[in-house]
Amino acid sequence: MGKKKTGGGAGLGRSLIKERLHAGRGKKRGDSWIHTSELNDGYDWGRLNLQSVTEQTSMDDFLATAELAGTEFVAEKLNIKFVPAEARAGLLTKEERTRLKKLHEENKHFLRIPRRPHWDESTSPEALQQAEKDSFLEWRRVLADLEEEQKLILTPFERNLEFWRQLWRVIERSDVVVQIVDARNPLLFRCPDLELYVKEVSEHKVNMLLVNKADLLTREQRRAWARHFQKEGLRAVFWSALAEGDRLDAEEKVKAEENEDSSTEEEQRERITVDEKEWHTCSEDEGEEEAEAAGSSSESSFHNSSRLLHMDELLDMFKAVHNGPRCKDGQLTVGLVGYPNVGKSSSINTILRHKKVSVSATPGHTKHFQTLYVDQSLCLCDCPGLVMPSFVSTKAEMICSGILPIDQMRDHVPAIAHICQLIPRHVLEGTYGINIIRPREDEDPDRNPTSEEMLMAYGYMRGFMTSHGQPDQSRSARYILKDYVSGKLLYCHPPPKINAEDFQPQHNNFLNRDVDNCDLSATTNKHKIKRIENVVDKNFFHQANVRALSKGVQSVMGYKPGSGPVGPEKAGSETVVGKPWKKHGNRNKKEKVRRLNSHLDA
Repeated sequence: MGKKKTGGGAGLGRSLIKERLHAGRGKKRGDSWIHTSELNDGYDWGRLNLQSVTEQTSMDDFLATAELAGTEFVAEKLNIKFVPAEARAGLLTKEERTRLKKLHEENKHFLRIPRRPHWDESTSPEALQQAEKDSFLEWRRVLADLEEEQKLILTPFERNLEFWRQLWRVIERSDVVVQIVDARNPLLFRCPDLELYVKEVSEHKVNMLLVNKADLLTREQRRAWARHFQKEGLRAVFWSALAEGDRLDAEEKVKAEENEDSSTEEEQRERITVDEKEWHTCSEDEGEEEAEAAGSSSESSFHNSSRLLHMDELLDMFKAVHNGPRCKDGQLTVGLVGYPNVGKSSSINTILRHKKVSVSATPGHTKHFQTLYVDQSLCLCDCPGLVMPSFVSTKAEMICSGILPIDQMRDHVPAIAHICQLIPRHVLEGTYGINIIRPREDEDPDRNPTSEEMLMAYGYMRGFMTSHGQPDQSRSARYILKDYVSGKLLYCHPPPKINAEDFQPQHNNFLNRDVDNCDLSATTNKHKIKRIENVVDKNFFHQANVRALSKGVQSVMGYKPGSGPVGPEKAGSETVVGKPWKKHGNRNKKEKVRRLNSHLDA
């Protein structure tokens, strides 16, 4: 029992604490419990709210829509229930994919981007802002009805009105609107409704498609996409900001060495030859391009070349596609738009040859548009990356395509499972040098590995372990996803009506390595067998020469009836018949060894 405290001094501290608590209960706290969606963080604060919002919970979506509509509502506490969204991250079967693809084709005309309301010089800023909010709210309602009624899954699209305002301004002041798409999946990043909206703003504006990261494609793959866009009536050029930047850096390095005379003439010629050879592997022969252009000249007024363009060629293409009136006399403005992480900022930096725009692998890094002058007659306008609404099977495809940030991923299993479905087992093992566990005997031997099998093998190889001694699957998943987004794990989606498995020539390289390894191992084993089959070893290890070790059934281990050792009493005349370890010839008589020894001693 503790000692009981008595006296006025013992309770003085407690009395002071109680008095302070009672005094503070009636006062209002300084902090606020208002949700962030309830704060008017826009023009009222004198700055733009340029925080990209592609995904929202049910509560955030409801509050944001209510704020746009200017609606006030009252809800009783504990009288509402929030139902979570359906789990849409699982993998789909082949039948489900076919059904969804049919639904997408039937409802693709609903996929529209928000339009800016009509305005003129007499429209006040307040009226224009309210009209933009009303138009944006109506657009979101149409997409919500499409998801609820048709049960279709849309990509997480941009829900921040400020980002769409940036796009509207870029389109209005641009003469040529260039959509930048990823060469590995151009149809996912292309927005046909954006092309329609550009023509709605002005008939003199020109649409163009810039297929970036095209160095990841082979010449045959680029030809297939060039023919597809040619049939669609869309101008498309192939470009690689990374490859072109490396080529220009190499040229500048060689020129600097020539000016400084730091190397001999032979070394300089060798370096130039290597650089040109490496770049030529990404390009096509001019003769093939001329033949293709001559064959398609009767079909359309332009021809899509499948050759990778240099920087000067790309700028000449921008200037050549537009011949009508311009937004600004004496100047051609080219607007660059597209999804996040497709390479808009990297392309600008490569064209300008020094860093003008900050670059990040995280989608949504660029927050506002900016104009940059290449020369007096050409201006580039960089727009923030916008996730436009489109149909998709699962959210995992958005993560693997680099549209959604990997570091903000909550569930890694669907994305890794999606990669395991696309890339064969031997490619995964050959890329990382791992051995993924094989299927059980009761499973399909040709099935793709599961996400757990892949992550376990990768975690053991890299040494990513948890405190419990198990592979860290979450950490391994992020490394694999970043390799897939960067192109180390390469998978290229084909144009329509082309088999996806036949469109992956890079996967055959790993298959050829496996075949070579098998042939090498077979040859090695064959040589080993030849070494064993030689005359000396065959005679030395022959079973007939090891009779001293033989015991048991007849004609086993080289023993033959009548060939065994003879006893001392019959060594001169008779041959022992029967088992050699018996010291007599009668098979039915058992003579003990001690009796034989006693007879010999006598």
